[in-house]
Amino acid sequence: MNTVILCGGLGTRLSEETTVRPKPMVEIGGKPILWHILKIYEKYGYNDFFLALGYKGEVIKDYFLNYHARMSDLSIRLKSGAITYSNPTAEDWNIGLIDTGANTMTGGRLLRLKDHLKKSGTFMLTYGDGVSNVNIEKLVQYHKSHKKIATVTAVRPPVRFGELKIESNQVTAFQEKPQAGEGWINGGFFVFEPEIFDFIEGDSTMLERAPLEGLSKAGELMAYYHDGFWQCMDTIRDKHTLEDLWAAGNAPWK
Repeated sequence: MNTVILCGGLGTRLSEETTVRPKPMVEIGGKPILWHILKIYEKYGYNDFFLALGYKGEVIKDYFLNYHARMSDLSIRLKSGAITYSNPTAEDWNIGLIDTGANTMTGGRLLRLKDHLKKSGTFMLTYGDGVSNVNIEKLVQYHKSHKKIATVTAVRPPVRFGELKIESNQVTAFQEKPQAGEGWINGGFFVFEPEIFDFIEGDSTMLERAPLEGLSKAGELMAYYHDGFWQCMDTIRDKHTLEDLWAAGNAPWK
């Protein structure tokens, strides 16, 4: 099964990092967050990916063009330029790097991959800036069980500050940055049938607007509830949160 990663956004809220690289290439623990996302799918045996590129897509292309060399020992014949690779440790991933336009919206990026995906049946999609310990295999099983066009992973993100429960001015409970008690949101990690393309008009279509709203009205959008870890990387604060978890050996998505 193919997995699409949306990698084309500007990442303006993370401008400290994204002036020189696209957001999926911002590093956590010395590896791009994109690498971490691919590893999430790899854990469950999914190794076929399409990366929908846009802003600074050449940085992502260069990274994967040189990935095998980075992960191998090299012997170089300087006169001829011949290179011999040995002891490679690169992952067994098949990656399509597709330019979907600099200003294309999320739905439009997916639509531009239609010819690559439609004949292969069910496929997955997520954003290039969020990690989770969602069980991908259970997500896929759930999608197949309800036989609808689309499944979205619903998550409850952590609140930014500690939560206080107060009665008569007395703090009766304190929890530092708990998961939000209510308010499920779109956490990405979608599963789609090819009929999704019937709901997307063109480059200016945001996946999160007309397509998902239309699927919802048609009764074709189901939610897979994930109570575990989920964190997007919208701001430098989010990046530092993920970095701290990784450095402490406490990264739930690892």
